[in-house]
Amino acid sequence: MRAAVFTLAQARTPAAALATALGVPLLDLVVHRFPDGELKLTLGGAAETALLYVPLDRPGDKLLLVLMASEALRRNGARRVVLVAPYLCYMRQDVAFHPLEAISQKVMGAMLAPALDRLVTVDAHLHRTASLGAVFPGIEAENLTAWGVVAEALAQEKIDPRTVVVGPDVESGPLVADLAGRLGLDHAVGAKTRRGDRDVSIVFDAAASLAGRPALLIDDVVSSGGTLVEVAEALGRAGATAIDAIVTHALHDDETAARFVRAGIRSLRSSTSVPHPSNAISLTAMLARALAREIAAEATS
Repeated sequence: MRAAVFTLAQARTPAAALATALGVPLLDLVVHRFPDGELKLTLGGAAETALLYVPLDRPGDKLLLVLMASEALRRNGARRVVLVAPYLCYMRQDVAFHPLEAISQKVMGAMLAPALDRLVTVDAHLHRTASLGAVFPGIEAENLTAWGVVAEALAQEKIDPRTVVVGPDVESGPLVADLAGRLGLDHAVGAKTRRGDRDVSIVFDAAASLAGRPALLIDDVVSSGGTLVEVAEALGRAGATAIDAIVTHALHDDETAARFVRAGIRSLRSSTSVPHPSNAISLTAMLARALAREIAAEATS
């Protein structure tokens, strides 16, 4: 087989959509867990170009399974192994904030790069790191963004022209300004102070401009939900008439979703980077465009 998409059971739906878009088979990565917790992985087939579709939310076993899959694929004839991880874990800690801390981003690069030829992800949580290639040296590494897809989806909707596009902090400023510009809307960003995973405060300097207007809150990653709750409450205090949210990566649970509702968030939509009940914005076409050359190269080789 020339090319195929391989995936784990929990990501089969988005992986199947990608395989269909690329016109290649979808094959399973079959996992067996022994009584002592060790894992055995069996490929559903072999391919010369293997596209491993594995969103790395709740990474636990998944990182080991990616390495095991790469080993099995290469031993069974794969000439090229590409990891498609729409959500890429362990990117946020790029420095040691205290002397004895591990730098998880460095560990990820050292672990995955030798097993892969290419890595494709979406809106990786990079702050002080210039590029994804700096994390994964020696291989192709691409950090796509979902926000162009989000802008296209929103442009098809009837958005209230008074809507303000809102970001939680200054880091989101360029993204907020770009998205608002594409949609012809005003924008605002908050000043965020983080004291812990669940202890965040947000202040809007331009709070008066939010009074009596709907707000569209955007963020890249939502896990504990503390930032979104604080922003929503700040928007409520500023007089926003309605609050909707769009995020790239939805990692939160049902309890956190209920907190969003209590904080005044009317709706939350996420991209399909991570399988989640809030998924509403498909990344399939974008990923297929990025991976099309893998299939084209196979066809001409």
